[in-house]
Amino acid sequence: MISRITILGPGLLGGSVGLAARASGYQVTLWGRNPDRVEATRALGLDATTDLAEVVGQADLVVLAVPVGVMPHLAEKVKPHLRAGALITDVGSVKSLPHKMAGEYELPFIGSHPMAGSEQTGIEAARKDLLNGAACILTNDQGCPDSEVKALGEFWEKLGCRVSFMTAADHDRAVARISHLPHAMAVATASAALRSPEDEDLAAGGYRDTTRVASGDPAMWAEIMVENREALTTALEDAQNEIREMLDHLANSDKKGLQDYLAEVKLRKENPDSSS
Repeated sequence: MISRITILGPGLLGGSVGLAARASGYQVTLWGRNPDRVEATRALGLDATTDLAEVVGQADLVVLAVPVGVMPHLAEKVKPHLRAGALITDVGSVKSLPHKMAGEYELPFIGSHPMAGSEQTGIEAARKDLLNGAACILTNDQGCPDSEVKALGEFWEKLGCRVSFMTAADHDRAVARISHLPHAMAVATASAALRSPEDEDLAAGGYRDTTRVASGDPAMWAEIMVENREALTTALEDAQNEIREMLDHLANSDKKGLQDYLAEVKLRKENPDSSS
């Protein structure tokens, strides 16, 4: 049974998980290395500390809410303090690397990806309703017992998530297209649009809607993209082919061909089951 939660990393997602878990009746403590961020976490009414050993040793569930690149270093410090029966999960956007880390350190690990976020960053932006209605994908490549998978799924459901299950590889391929590619394209769109910065004063909803996520944390997104580079590269190459098709229609002044292309994509977006 999961009742005591320790979250490592007082950022937007770690803080939001903490607020939602506390509201759902769990005992929650956040850990951070930076005393200022710990104080900011306490200002939200959450328990927080810089004492890693103590809070890990008390937890039924340890949530890694840190960048994937930091996880191996943190896992080495966490492992000696885990109590018997405790479980580790994460909230990262990539799953193959965390599972590789878990295998190397022989950790009781089930991956989690609550697909919720914001272009805002930091614990100050945390919200207890951030996870409401969000999809949460669990990956169990380590082969943890079904009872632990069920308990973790119930935890995320109590926080408002819709839980599903994938392998780490299938997860990484899927999010490359539905999350990482849209972010990359938003960045590319913003960069191309801002070749003439004075035009931004004329921008309306279309520009804002398609480029909003380009304001996300560059360090975090660079890490995510590099960690999932193979799947994202394939997705970006597909996007290149789509752009080339539109360019070909424009080069040939092919209004009918372009209209048919736009109509086909519109239909696939609005009725995914119609895709061949």
